[in-house]
Formats: sequence, structure tokens, C-alpha cells
Amino acid sequence: MFEYILKLAIMLPAIGLLAWGCLKLARKMQDRVGGTVQGKSARIIETTMLSPSLKLAVIEFHGREILVSASRTGLTRLAEAPARSISEDEAR
Repeated sequence: MFEYILKLAIMLPAIGLLAWGCLKLARKMQDRVGGTVQGKSARIIETTMLSPSLKLAVIEFHGREILVSASRTGLTRLAEAPARSISEDEAR
């Protein structure tokens, strides 16, 4: 019985540290892959899943917001508008 409790006392914190490390690594990799970097001219503003194979996305590109649909067959531009300012976003 003592041996079981000793193993549990060692393994439980080890598993917790392993999970914590995986989460930190995932966050670091996500920042590296999807983070905002100066000099990039395009960024994703918002995405919405319509179905498992269809997604809508608003992309800001050179002062314009472009609505695109992303499916298994590719991207399709649906609409384009001037980019909204921060004060317009806060008013909503």
C-alpha cells in the first residue's frame, strides 16, 4: 500500500508538470505561427464556421477588409470594404 501511495505522489506532479509544459509549448508555437508580426500586410480579423467544410473569414489587407469563403476546393472572395477604425468597432 505504501509503495502505491509513493508512486502516486511521484507520478501525479510529474503528469501535471508534463501537461503544463505541453500547454506552454503549444502557446509558444501558436504565437510563433499565428502571431502578429510587423511588416505583414495581411491579417485575419474574424472567422466563422458555417459547416465542417465551409468557413467564412474577414481578412484585412492594405486598409481593406475582404470577406472570403474557405472550402475544400479553395478560397472565394465574396465582398470587399474599407477597413473599419477602432472607434467603429467599439461603437458596436
